[in-house]
Amino acid sequence: MPVADAATERDAALLTAAVREAGALALRMFRTELRQWIKGKSSPVSEADLAVDELLRDRLMSGAPDYGWLSEESADDGTRLTHRRVWIVDPIDGTRAYLGGREDWSVSVALVDGGQPLIGAVFAPATDELFVARRGEGSTRNGDRILASPGTAFDAARMVGPRFLLDRVRGSQLAENNFKIGSLALRLARVAEGRLDAAFAGGNSRDWDLAAAHLLLDEAGGALTTLQGDAVIYNQPEIAHQVLVAAGHERHTQLLQLFKQG
Repeated sequence: MPVADAATERDAALLTAAVREAGALALRMFRTELRQWIKGKSSPVSEADLAVDELLRDRLMSGAPDYGWLSEESADDGTRLTHRRVWIVDPIDGTRAYLGGREDWSVSVALVDGGQPLIGAVFAPATDELFVARRGEGSTRNGDRILASPGTAFDAARMVGPRFLLDRVRGSQLAENNFKIGSLALRLARVAEGRLDAAFAGGNSRDWDLAAAHLLLDEAGGALTTLQGDAVIYNQPEIAHQVLVAAGHERHTQLLQLFKQG
């Protein structure tokens, strides 16, 4: 059922406006000389990531100061765990693509309520594509309704993910896949709109990579689960997730069966 309370109406408008503004900022900095460095073992980050993160935090937390906050580019002090509603943010998902001058990056923001996404937006500024979903109300791309592709057939040319997973799918004997999508959120959005039939996440994704696009999938007639069919829950103490598969419901069921067979 649609969630129509006043707070959610306010939050949906706040999220959409903030994501649009954040995307515009990221686009202004795109393909310019940026300070960049490596965090952790191998993850690139730039001054653009931090600038977009700061903008989103200012807009979203000033509009809903009683919510929790989890972002790839902010320190996680654990206070989010005391909140039912939490903003989950990836300021620039696909930083390698962004720094490489490619267009396959996005701004991804979700509002999670009780561990499940309530509102989500994935914005690809370089191609001006805004994907939005609200629980119980469907998914859209630039205002038009989208749906995951129906059917059960496996076509490797319409699937994206790590090679070791694609190799286990019948019909994935192609040496290369035609799709290269640096942003995992955008990859999942492509499944939600039916441009891709299925996508895999290889086992190193975090809440901020997934939450917004997960809702897009759910509301577009798709599903995102572990290979065992387990649900993905957000805003837990551990935010890393195991290997995941996304597809329209029928194909998703077939893929789960395939992987259970070994």
